Amino acid sequence: MELLETGGRARTVKCCSGSGPALPWDRFSAWLECVCVVTFDLELGQAIELVYPHDMRLTEKEKTSICYLSFPDSYSGCLGDTQFSFRIRQTVGHKLSMNGDEEKYNRDAPVVLQRDRAHYYGFVYFRQVKDSTVKRGYFQKSLVLISRLPFVNLFHSLLQLVAPEYFEKLEPCLEADADIPAMYLSISILCNSNGSVRIPSRKDKHGTSPLKQSNQENLLPAPMVIPTVNELDLFGCFQSILIHIQMLWELMLLGEPVIVMATSPKISSDTVLALTSCIAPLRYCCDYRPYFTIHDTEFKEYTTRTQAPPNVILGVTNPFFIKTFQHWPHIIRIGEVRMSGDLPKQIKVKKLMKLRTLDTKPGIYTSYKTFLHKDKTLIKRLLKGIQRKRSAEVQSVIVRLHLLELTQSFIIPLERYVASLMPLQRTITAWKNPPQIRPFIKEEFMKTLEYAGPQLTSVQKGDWIGLYRRFLKSPNFDGWFRMRYQEMCKKLEILHLEVLCEADLLRWVREKSEVEVVDLVLKLREKLIKARVHQLPVRDDLLEKLELYLETVISSLPDDLQVVLHRH
Repeated sequence: MELLETGGRARTVKCCSGSGPALPWDRFSAWLECVCVVTFDLELGQAIELVYPHDMRLTEKEKTSICYLSFPDSYSGCLGDTQFSFRIRQTVGHKLSMNGDEEKYNRDAPVVLQRDRAHYYGFVYFRQVKDSTVKRGYFQKSLVLISRLPFVNLFHSLLQLVAPEYFEKLEPCLEADADIPAMYLSISILCNSNGSVRIPSRKDKHGTSPLKQSNQENLLPAPMVIPTVNELDLFGCFQSILIHIQMLWELMLLGEPVIVMATSPKISSDTVLALTSCIAPLRYCCDYRPYFTIHDTEFKEYTTRTQAPPNVILGVTNPFFIKTFQHWPHIIRIGEVRMSGDLPKQIKVKKLMKLRTLDTKPGIYTSYKTFLHKDKTLIKRLLKGIQRKRSAEVQSVIVRLHLLELTQSFIIPLERYVASLMPLQRTITAWKNPPQIRPFIKEEFMKTLEYAGPQLTSVQKGDWIGLYRRFLKSPNFDGWFRMRYQEMCKKLEILHLEVLCEADLLRWVREKSEVEVVDLVLKLREKLIKARVHQLPVRDDLLEKLELYLETVISSLPDDLQVVLHRH
């Protein structure tokens, strides 16, 4: 694996098959927390056979979750090789803080690609084949990558290269020496396999091509190109529910509780991840479990009937959940895509009461009424694309761009209003604390929709006002606004620091008492430390200028005060 930064620096991750010196794992941990091998033990059931690195400290709760989530449910009947994903909570007690490189990555990355502080993602390659040498009659084993990064395409592509080799040789094939603050990743792994993928930056324009191959990248002649680290085949995931895309987008936007019932963990996990990506570039701020089983540690929490269902999307395969989740407001039951002529058969919206049988047919079981009308033009375009044999990649791009434009039209009025809450730059002075950000007043925002609403950028018709009112009560709004508020606070810090850097501090301190001067010194030091630690985007020359001012101010004080201030 080779990491290439935009500045041209290269770092390498080497993979081996039990030969050569082991390279340190600690730098590769920026990509992966660990690699697990899960097997079936006749006495213990699913059990972790190996963990790399060996000193990785997983709690017993985390190990149990990984074991159960790394095998398809017995009802799935998955023979051969299967790939799917899961997501688990990090056990309380582990550190949730991030180091400098991790913080920098999260600042530069789009919100949907940021490192998760509180959850682990699991990427599974499961093999189940007949084997007469095994007492049970089957070889059953999973190779699992555990990461905090939601790079579903990248890690599943890696597994496709590594897992078959591992299952054949059953020996370590992954050692690493890598670093993550890179913008380009090239994979050179096993034999002559290699490839390239681009990790987007927050500065990228949404909807642009995720990968542009550079002639300067020193790749082998026939690279495997991974066009995106995280985007799934939306068209493939939604083939049987294309006519309900509008409803699904609204349910995701509002953070509604949803159950996805599927016939395999692959369909389950792909569908859940595709749903959460519907509202990109907004982050889906509720919980979601691409694959969920009755052994999950949160099973009781999510299945209790003593309170309303939590804001979470659960992907399940066990028929037991049909009865368990009858009280949930939205249940999507899907299976393998069936064709009606040359078009995929579309599942229907049904009443929840019809879910009460074990032999439930595919359908969306809900009483939800959409706020916006269906985009019939989009549906016709997609169905016509199927008839004309348009590639799945192009179909997925059409779906993704439609959802992106819909989300952007929805969020632009909110962004515009939030921007108006920032104090004017001319009100920021060196000798006072920065002015406060005005509070978000919901009714004030709603009034702005009359003249600056989504109708300016979207042709979609319907009850936009009602949708906004519901959204403002949702966890997704809370998560979005908290993030924007933190960004605005940081912007105020930067503007105030820049004003201070340009101010004539020496002239100001001449007329002030020693107490006031010391107070100024302490505040300036705090600001400088914060700017360095949080790597605020302030020019280095301005910070150096302020540090020189600070030293000059301190030197103007009596000797005893200078000694005290230099000690601190």
